[in-house]
Amino acid sequence: MHCYDCLQEGRADSAGIGMCARCGLFTCQDHGHVVREHVHRAGGLGRTTSPVQARRFVCDTCRTAETAH
Repeated sequence: MHCYDCLQEGRADSAGIGMCARCGLFTCQDHGHVVREHVHRAGGLGRTTSPVQARRFVCDTCRTAETAH
């Protein structure tokens, strides 16, 4: 599979390494980011947060949207 963002830039030689967890597009190492995420679990009357953060892979566009203020 090829990276969607590279194809939009006219580059067809890049190999995709993963699918964005938010939008589902395939992306390469240059256009993708591994981000940390807190894991919340139901715990009785409230939520508990795992002490270990999970990771997920997102594209540049989704990462920009998630971190915009």
